[in-house]
Amino acid sequence: MRNFLFTIIILFVATLAYAQKPGAAIDVLHYQFSIKLSDNTDSIRGEAVLKFRVLKQTSAIDLDLVKAAADGKGMTVAAITDGSPLEFTHDTTGLHIRFVNSLVPATEKVITITYAGIPRDGLIIGPNKYGRRGFFADHWPLRAHNWLPCVDHPADKASLTFMVTAPGHYQVVANGKKTEESSLADGTKLTRYDETVPLPTKVMVIGVADFAVQEAGVVNCVPIQSWVYAEDRDHGFHDYADAVDVLPFFNERIAPFAYPKLANVQSRTRYGGLENAGAIFYFERSVTGKGGLASLLSHEIAHQWFGDMASEKEWAHVWLSEGFATYMSDLYMEHRFGHDTLVSILRKQRTDVITFSHKNDRPVVDSSATDPMTLLNANSYQKAGWILHMMHERMGDSLFWKTVRTYYATYAGANANTEDFQQIVETTTGQDWSGFFRQWFYTAGQPEIEVRWAFNKKKSALDLEIEQMQAITFIFPLELEVTGQGGEKGILKVDISGRLTTASLPLKGRPVQVVVDPGTKLLAGSAVRPK
Repeated sequence: MRNFLFTIIILFVATLAYAQKPGAAIDVLHYQFSIKLSDNTDSIRGEAVLKFRVLKQTSAIDLDLVKAAADGKGMTVAAITDGSPLEFTHDTTGLHIRFVNSLVPATEKVITITYAGIPRDGLIIGPNKYGRRGFFADHWPLRAHNWLPCVDHPADKASLTFMVTAPGHYQVVANGKKTEESSLADGTKLTRYDETVPLPTKVMVIGVADFAVQEAGVVNCVPIQSWVYAEDRDHGFHDYADAVDVLPFFNERIAPFAYPKLANVQSRTRYGGLENAGAIFYFERSVTGKGGLASLLSHEIAHQWFGDMASEKEWAHVWLSEGFATYMSDLYMEHRFGHDTLVSILRKQRTDVITFSHKNDRPVVDSSATDPMTLLNANSYQKAGWILHMMHERMGDSLFWKTVRTYYATYAGANANTEDFQQIVETTTGQDWSGFFRQWFYTAGQPEIEVRWAFNKKKSALDLEIEQMQAITFIFPLELEVTGQGGEKGILKVDISGRLTTASLPLKGRPVQVVVDPGTKLLAGSAVRPK
């Protein structure tokens, strides 16, 4: 019952929230892709049936699809119909379809596109590390249109059917629930998957290979599957089984898993892991038999909530995917291995952020980026994760998780940007977070602190000067831990708001040690020296 009610909430919210690109003429509701694959050629044959809602009056629509080029790669469209043949042009900017009668807003339309060709990208065809042939979709960020006619943008989500016909020796994995597997008279096999939850194209996927397949467990009626190369059967089943322990952590803290299955798939993705909805792809050599995949698995599984269900409106806000997945994984690692593990991870991530910022003067929300690939950096991952950590410290555990759940419930099945998340934060906390968001998400860099100290023997006190060395000053709370000669420790809490802040701490003797941010609560570089 809980899963059913949650699905109703998702569908209701999706009708209220951002559902397509600004100015779009259509909102795709459902894709049905019928794909024929062969061992004799890299050319595929496809039929795409698109159901869409008309958003504004128009007599033509545009879809994304790469046209065949002189090198033989790309797609050639044979026909487009809506019951009758439609006129179309196909060029380097995409597929342009004209209708006999003008399309009326708020109505729905179905068209069928018949096409074929060798994918330029988006579907990786060729041998795996064992020399066995396979077919692996790899869409992030904007690569689905290399072989699928679609609206290739994260803001347009649609339910999905894949019908894959391939040589009979292959197993097929895709988004959604497997609803058919039929051996055909010509030695091929038809496999159908249906996904009823709307997805962005970036996480639509098929994988076709000689797989070994295991059900590693069931969590809240959701089967957890491992799909690995046949040669890696034992090692892969062992390594990917960790997912059974990961899923409950997010189910209990955020919301029930939204998809009908969770398949963890060894694949030829170009990434370490790609968070395809309900069918996560991991790089080939992730399987070793040694385990140790808790961080990778938890990051990609966290994406099922953040990135897949609640997606960014535009690429500049991709931290809403990557930063959330990074910090959710950090918290899972703390849950599993203890607080010291979290501290170690956060300190490593802080070093990564500072190193990156010294070479790249860009904010987390980087609207100047024209290529989404350039946003796969320490800002979107580690820095955004660290910002969430600082929010966690400021809010406290209960209010932080309430905020996370509220954000997810509001935008699951839909899209958000940073301003939307800020509004959720301010609603759940009853506080103004505009200054926090402005300096951490929209300002490049982070505090670079120099702490200078002198022991005042007359006052039996430690006098401190705390100076921000970076160009733009930040406002933040700072903790210092001072250890005296007798081993006694004192914590000094200082609110920093300007270039130079002075403070004093009662102390019997000259300090042995002064430590900045002993609780690992602040994203900042620091140096300590006596005056």
